[in-house]
Amino acid sequence: MSSIEDDEVEVLIIGAGASGAAVAWSLASSGIEVLCLEQGGWTDPKDYASAHDDWELRATNISNPQPNVRNLPSDYPVNDKDSPIAPLMYNAVGGSTIFWSAHFPRFHPSDFKVKSLDGVADDWPISYRQLEPYFDKNDEIMGVSGLDGDPAYPPKSPRQMPPFPLGKGGQKLVDGFNKLGWHWWPSDAAINNSKYDGRAACNYCGPCNTGCYLGAKASTDITYWPKAISLGAKIVTNARVRELVVGKDGLVKGALYYDEDGNLQQQSAKLVVVACNGVGTPRLLLNSSSSMFPDGLANSSGLVGKNLMFHPYAAVTGFFDEFVDGYMGPQGISIISQEFYETDLSRGFVRGYSFQATAKGPGPRGAANSGGMTAGQASYIAWGEGHHDAFESKYGRTATIVVIGEDLPEEINTVTLDPELTDGDGIPAPKITYRMSENSLNMMDHGIKKAEELLNASGAIRITNNPLLRVAGWHLMGTARMGSDPSKSVVNEKGQAHDVKNLFIVDGSVFVTGAAVNPTSTIQAVALYIADQIKKEVTHL
Repeated sequence: MSSIEDDEVEVLIIGAGASGAAVAWSLASSGIEVLCLEQGGWTDPKDYASAHDDWELRATNISNPQPNVRNLPSDYPVNDKDSPIAPLMYNAVGGSTIFWSAHFPRFHPSDFKVKSLDGVADDWPISYRQLEPYFDKNDEIMGVSGLDGDPAYPPKSPRQMPPFPLGKGGQKLVDGFNKLGWHWWPSDAAINNSKYDGRAACNYCGPCNTGCYLGAKASTDITYWPKAISLGAKIVTNARVRELVVGKDGLVKGALYYDEDGNLQQQSAKLVVVACNGVGTPRLLLNSSSSMFPDGLANSSGLVGKNLMFHPYAAVTGFFDEFVDGYMGPQGISIISQEFYETDLSRGFVRGYSFQATAKGPGPRGAANSGGMTAGQASYIAWGEGHHDAFESKYGRTATIVVIGEDLPEEINTVTLDPELTDGDGIPAPKITYRMSENSLNMMDHGIKKAEELLNASGAIRITNNPLLRVAGWHLMGTARMGSDPSKSVVNEKGQAHDVKNLFIVDGSVFVTGAAVNPTSTIQAVALYIADQIKKEVTHL
């Protein structure tokens, strides 16, 4: 392997996913020189599983959300044996937004002051109000289909497109919500309901989570990155960063990375931004140890890699005696209910959960194998007499209530470096150690019971459930948390590392709490907010 010296850039971004793309666009908009190193490459929509008839089969291998199953050259392995939830991620320009559902709710104002309200976890050093303009700008760039006026939130700027129709199954669920008098609202989705910003409208094909070959789903390779590149931002793809390099002055000087030919390269920068997700970011910081930072870069608090938060997911599926179009439409179209979002101690736990209620069911292969998101139960359809009738009783006749619980930060839930497992270039892989708290277990049990009550009220004739979805580690948060006290956090309220003034972190690892909704909208809003703080800092370096 050879090492090549380089020309210094103003800002080096590590990672081209949801947050890295947003920061690149924002900085480039202000005329700042930006270079991004991305471990994966550009994806070709023609290769997405959704572009092929056998998309369900492809989703079990090359389009699987688990890196340990895909095992692509751009992936790194993850030791998740000590966790009931498997982390999911994707390395590419666009990152995990290639495979996401594009369900797009925001955190609530209360999520930023959990300690003050409920006496648990910690308050964020920033507020919902500070992030509002960044939520609005991000919605504009991503494009959101939704309905204005959700009473669960403060007023938002108008949605870019109207909500998707609820469909037959969605209407059944709405009837159930109304019977019980519970909150519900068509959830925001970062999917085009009509043509928007040069991108096509959704065609209701269904397999959104395998990549949208139409471009109707807002992955950042087709939203932020074209805009950022037009403003001068650059990306080096297939660049696997080994470590960040620190000078004698304690500042980050840049990154060492392996190029696509396996050669070791160096990229120097005045300022470095890490955007590698809640697993990849602590992995990089811990791998960047030195005599000055023996426990890992920016880790004087000892909190790098600690306080890992997922969102525990349970799935409760109802079967109906009539066809409810359960195979049609995007997976990101959900009815969101926040009836049980805020703390009510009479329920036996603190904080709460959301319902993501969707009439979107599996394709034919999934229906034959399990009948819904409650996969793993003994419900396979046998060959022989009655096969077709059994299939018809499942396909297009299901609706699922997903319970997404708030996962409070705990230092025992960690990302560390595995002592043996490495990636293709010999860089230590991350090891996940995670367990659900008693609070989370009580919360999910309550949610499952309420979901069953809802499905009964909606007319389901049979109900099954999976109390914890293992393959649901989409949301990776908390492992480089934000705070004003350097002994209790990794970055300050500007996203700037307490220990290294020219190092910023912008992904979900800076989250103080995890809320009970999908985090991508909030991740991007926080990233845009931090980008504005970086603009002030660049002029001083």
